[in-house]
Amino acid sequence: MKLSATAPGFAGWRERVGSLLFWNKKEGDEHLPIRDWIRVGGSKPTQVAGFDQAMVWVVLALLALGLVMVYSASVALPDSPKFSRYLPTHFLTRHAIAIAIAFVTALVTLQVPISVWEKWAPWIFVASLALLIVVLLPFIGKGVNGARRWVPLGLMNFQPSELAKLAIAMYAASYMVRKMEVKENFIKAVWPMAVALAVVGVLLLAEPDMGAFMVIAAIALGILFLGGVNGRMFFLSVAVLVGAFVLMIVFSEFRRQRIFAYLDPWNPDYAQGKAYQLTHSLIAFGRGELFGQGLGDSIEKLHYLPEAHTDFLLAVIGEELGFFVVLGVIAAFFWLTRRIFVIGRQAIALDRVFAGLMAQGIGIWIGAQSFINMGVNLGLLPTKGLTLPLLSFGGSGILMNLISLAIVLRVDQENRQLMRGGRA
Repeated sequence: MKLSATAPGFAGWRERVGSLLFWNKKEGDEHLPIRDWIRVGGSKPTQVAGFDQAMVWVVLALLALGLVMVYSASVALPDSPKFSRYLPTHFLTRHAIAIAIAFVTALVTLQVPISVWEKWAPWIFVASLALLIVVLLPFIGKGVNGARRWVPLGLMNFQPSELAKLAIAMYAASYMVRKMEVKENFIKAVWPMAVALAVVGVLLLAEPDMGAFMVIAAIALGILFLGGVNGRMFFLSVAVLVGAFVLMIVFSEFRRQRIFAYLDPWNPDYAQGKAYQLTHSLIAFGRGELFGQGLGDSIEKLHYLPEAHTDFLLAVIGEELGFFVVLGVIAAFFWLTRRIFVIGRQAIALDRVFAGLMAQGIGIWIGAQSFINMGVNLGLLPTKGLTLPLLSFGGSGILMNLISLAIVLRVDQENRQLMRGGRA
């Protein structure tokens, strides 16, 4: 169902939405996506609610929890020789600065119309590719623990792969809008996106950053599927991609050892090696039990669990605050991902395909990355170097998370303007 704010009879259609929703429910059909905006109350006229306050509060709550837990997880790091020159508040201060910069940038992003992002989507993707090349240059890119993923920018180290996640969501959505007429033809519909994804994959695996590549691949394939690419084409693309990941594991001794360690983490051959992080993460969750040891009382963060303030922050949350808080974090990410998808569906229902697919791509990003990080922390997935969105320490991650969510809020805002009979 496609609707336009300028179409004749649109105002009358809005007045009939309440009865249409009731009719849908009575007939057993699926509700219209716009139902989340509508309040029908007796004789009062149909109203369009304000901005999505619940989404904003969930994001703010996750940011606040992340700030507290990053401090708790990193406060003892200066006791280690590696961080002996740092103050106990070093990571707290940097994380707070990153949140402040990201918040201001998100407010600016919120003022940019979606039409501007649609126009510049291909060029933003090209810029992300350029940065993925730049980060590999020895005199520019910063290497940590054998991986070259960051470009130093003074106040923070920027990770181009974070920009690439947003860029692929924009580019894939733009591509599906431009190529809508050939989506049933496999070669014409898929090969340009396949080439783009292959280039991104080669650059990310050179860093190496297989975790980011998995998230980006999920975003691209998800948008292709949601955009209406033939189901057989989609499953063939997934099969090819899974085959590529399997080959990467088979021909990489390092990745094979990670898989073996994941399958048998308590094996003495792995417990002090490739499975060291996983075993200590599981110990942290075990110590936390239902209600946790208390804020600040984690033992695993005292130089037992590496990267406790980044990749394994959820384990510290589990140890200090317990099972119920971890369950609350999981529920918050599930709700946030679902809400982003609903906003995307609402945009598509209003004939704003680019905005809808881009929002859903961002939803896939947030959902997939949080799922992988949580799975790694809980021992459900092999160890990957992915942070937990909105919570883990990492300036570029927080920055791009908030920019992306600001774009989703802009999509929602323009949807609501159309519902009022205005223009996006």
